[in-house]
Amino acid sequence: MPLPTIRCENGMVFIVDQTRLPLEKEYIPIESKEAMWDAIKTLKVRGAPAIGISAAFGVYLGVKDLPCAGRDDFFRSVDETCAYMESSRPTAVNLFWATKRIRELVRRRSDLSPEELKSLILGEAEGMIDEDNRVCRAIGEHGVGLIKDGFSLLTHCNAGGLATAMYGTALAPMFRAKELGYGIHVFVDETRPLLQGARITAWELVEAGIPATLITDNMAATVMSQGKVNLAIVGADRVARNGDTANKIGTLGVAVLAKEFGVPFYVAAPLSTIDPNTPDGSKIPIEERDPGEVTHFSGRQTAPAGVRVYNPAFDVTPAEYIRGIITERGILRPPYGESIRNVL
Repeated sequence: MPLPTIRCENGMVFIVDQTRLPLEKEYIPIESKEAMWDAIKTLKVRGAPAIGISAAFGVYLGVKDLPCAGRDDFFRSVDETCAYMESSRPTAVNLFWATKRIRELVRRRSDLSPEELKSLILGEAEGMIDEDNRVCRAIGEHGVGLIKDGFSLLTHCNAGGLATAMYGTALAPMFRAKELGYGIHVFVDETRPLLQGARITAWELVEAGIPATLITDNMAATVMSQGKVNLAIVGADRVARNGDTANKIGTLGVAVLAKEFGVPFYVAAPLSTIDPNTPDGSKIPIEERDPGEVTHFSGRQTAPAGVRVYNPAFDVTPAEYIRGIITERGILRPPYGESIRNVL
């Protein structure tokens, strides 16, 4: 089985520090909301579902040691802590989905004392782990129907177990295919500039015993043109109401290439990643990150000082390039405005 991304033991929260992979596999304790905010911002934990769960635990860590106070003060602290966690990364809608759940839980049980509400918040966060595992297993079951024995697949960035609580979204059908005894192979885009594909996806597939070949991002066109890819599956950080999908930068290029070379291109995401309040991809906020991620590689400067850098963390793939969206409730098909409305 994949490695659990987040675990909670007696109210103590631990995450796998993904910045240390693939050379070190280590859980680190997260003891405060500030530490969780930093873990999300610096990509120690990453992937939309995992970010959402982490944010929920961050809210708990932010209020668990508050002194006994009136309900109004406690409600205000919960709201402020949710807003603080939301400021860590703007694109992954699961973060806002998780904090919304915490806010609604506290409002719904406003008759309880602050101490009782703290326990409920912790229970809600822990429940998100079990819920995510069920959802990702269901995505795997629905997605594996797209895969045939002998298929060669391609994926971009990391939407495996470490992007969720444990089982993954885009990799879930591949893990399930392995369980069923299919002989499959996966091309893994390295995913510049932070190499989530090389460092994490390739590591997860090797750990799972699935044959994988690492390629640089600019090799995807070549392997597709040579007929070496039967199917492409990627994850998502936010799906708009019309099916436009934000995912790690470079995903749009993969989708365009897949259409050109006749490779079915699918997105795998839980329903919590669909944002009905965002009408289309033009309204999805795109995070821009530190220029140093582009000008430096492995701690060494690789670009001239003073050069301008554009470093968006995500891009948006228009719905027209997406053959289907694999969810826990089945595969959504175009027209996405209708299929998304029906499933939600």
